[in-house]
Amino acid sequence: MVVNFSLRQVLLLLSVTLTGVVWSVIFHHPLVVGFFPGYLILVLLSRKKEKSWKQILHISIIGVNKTRIVILILFLVSFLLPSWYLAGTIQQMVKMALHFITPHHFLVLSFLCAMLFSMLLGTTVGTLSAIGIPIIGTAIVLKLPVEIVAGALVSGAFVGDRTSPFSSAHQLLSHTVELPVQRQWRAMLFTTVAAIILCFGFYGIVDFLHAHSIVSKQQHLNWHELSVIKFIPPMILITFVLFRISIVYAFLTSIVSAAGIALFSGISITNLIFSLWNGIDGLGGGFLHMYELLLFLALAGAYNGLLEEMNVIQPYLDKWLQSSRSLTGDTLKTLAATFLITLIAANQTLPIILTGRSFLPHWSSKYGKEELARVMGDTTMLFPGVVPWSVLAIMCSTIVGIPLLNYMPYALFLWILPILTILLSVVKQARKTKKYQKAIA
Repeated sequence: MVVNFSLRQVLLLLSVTLTGVVWSVIFHHPLVVGFFPGYLILVLLSRKKEKSWKQILHISIIGVNKTRIVILILFLVSFLLPSWYLAGTIQQMVKMALHFITPHHFLVLSFLCAMLFSMLLGTTVGTLSAIGIPIIGTAIVLKLPVEIVAGALVSGAFVGDRTSPFSSAHQLLSHTVELPVQRQWRAMLFTTVAAIILCFGFYGIVDFLHAHSIVSKQQHLNWHELSVIKFIPPMILITFVLFRISIVYAFLTSIVSAAGIALFSGISITNLIFSLWNGIDGLGGGFLHMYELLLFLALAGAYNGLLEEMNVIQPYLDKWLQSSRSLTGDTLKTLAATFLITLIAANQTLPIILTGRSFLPHWSSKYGKEELARVMGDTTMLFPGVVPWSVLAIMCSTIVGIPLLNYMPYALFLWILPILTILLSVVKQARKTKKYQKAIA
């Protein structure tokens, strides 16, 4: 493959990009500010490759256009919480959750609910949007550590995003590694089951440790106090997602219905607009807290467009694998490469495509496509939920209302799977070596 950029140029680009975003995260500055120098370096490098300003602008616009749905979703998410709150939906859903959820098993039940819902929907965003909001609200009422609850919810939501046959990311991985979905699912089965068991054990232990400090508020629910009308916004959202109608229409219709209920209940239109703009104290939301992220996503889209069009990274990935000698070594190299791609790509799609296309010939000839699917399913599919400036991580953090770095230590599913897949590769390599030694003995 033709190398368009020298190693020095690539290292310069990576250094500037990563330094900028890390600076933004550490010092709590807008991500768009920290990310811009990296984009500027990429533009200047593109100019050196004789790309005109018009071509660069065109490629950037195409990249932004690819992220337009994500931008629109987050734009609508900023209005979801305030509209549901003013309609009385949040308060009523918290009452329901307090009635049905056992406080002493809150984390286990939160993980279980998110996992089942995500396996049905195949989407992290849809799952957290539908059930994350009332569960987090209930945790606040029970005075539970919301960071741990958010970690349990995000863990459960990623089970389906990674594993469900209804997941677009799961289908994309299957297409990229040229493996039928059924064989890909079987290849992931062992680490999936192991990670889920560990998650149940972890959240069960944390539930037990916090049990003494919980004052049970589970109470008899007076069904006559509930209003069917206030359930309309979440039911619209859940119904649209279940029937795979565009998530944009789901959010929009839910927000409009909640706003209508709020106005009908006596909320003034001035108060409604103010809350949609500024959010709700103690709950979050509001466009004012979202516009910086929207600008970052647009810039990240432009960056990814140039990165892919100019073929910056892939030639070096191809060269890196040529010296590989073992399953364990290739697993570690694939993990490192896909994590690096996620750091600079800030999305879920590009790491899957770049890693899969670059590593497929090597893995197919040495170990089989199933092994590559397993390693990528345990790393590439999850890293976008770990990187603070990744689009998917931003969406998850925004929906649950907890910063990523606060809940990440408790999102066990996201970081235990890479460890499990490395251990599995070590075991398989050891068995292969032992078998080979017996054969030549």
